[in-house]
Amino acid sequence: MVVLAGCTIARPRTDDPWEKWNRKAYAFNDFADRTVIRRVAVGYRKVTTPNMRRVVTNFFTNVRTPVTMANNLLQGEPRAFVRSTGRFLINTTIGLVGFFDPASQMGIKLQEQDFGTTLAKWGVPDGPYLVVPLLGSTTARDVFRFPVDRLADPLAMYARHQSGLRYHAEYMPTWLFLVSLRSRGIDAESLLEGVYDPYVFFRDAYRQQRIYQIYDGNPPVDVIEQLQGVDGDFDPEELLEEQRQFQQNGGGQSATHESTSSVDTTTSDDAATPRTGG
Repeated sequence: MVVLAGCTIARPRTDDPWEKWNRKAYAFNDFADRTVIRRVAVGYRKVTTPNMRRVVTNFFTNVRTPVTMANNLLQGEPRAFVRSTGRFLINTTIGLVGFFDPASQMGIKLQEQDFGTTLAKWGVPDGPYLVVPLLGSTTARDVFRFPVDRLADPLAMYARHQSGLRYHAEYMPTWLFLVSLRSRGIDAESLLEGVYDPYVFFRDAYRQQRIYQIYDGNPPVDVIEQLQGVDGDFDPEELLEEQRQFQQNGGGQSATHESTSSVDTTTSDDAATPRTGG
């Protein structure tokens, strides 16, 4: 596995051959979000304060760090493994089981990894974009992170070891994690205002966020250009003019470059997941 970690990262795909299925799955996820999931997240925000939510987020970020640690090893990255392990130990002890984040104050930032990014660094192509009911955006490659990462996820371990509790209470920590994750996305919902095709927005945002994660926040320029569908002759003024024409037409026909609906998700983790619909 360490040898495989030296493989070249495959070029990102920009086509969408499964769009027909994906749009149906997106519509289902959007309906589930509007009718149930978002309402629960809004209720969670009403009964908690920002400080309380920050503490809960810190706890779940820390408790799921072993997923990153395991993938650091699979990627053949000993320095990253030491960094994430040190962060986990500091926050678990000094940070009181992770409720506080002294590691970040010490400059030990967490670069989250999963089995999807591990496969990417082994050279596995991302495959077609895929929307999974209730799980949201992924790809034919990244979808494997859901079952594999559960093997190292303490929340999943707890649910397995405590199976059989009344009302399936063993899943309560996982449910609280998902609710807290969705509540963070509420602040980013304003990004959807004026978006003429939310499906394309989520698709492009996911692809962009994954590229930055796979390349540890520093993707090559040519990879970004390929993802955005531009080349060395790209004229930003032409793109801005298309945007102005689209706005003047009231959002009738979509602009030539679908990538204009995407956002730079490196500025905020929440920006990539404002809803479960994508």
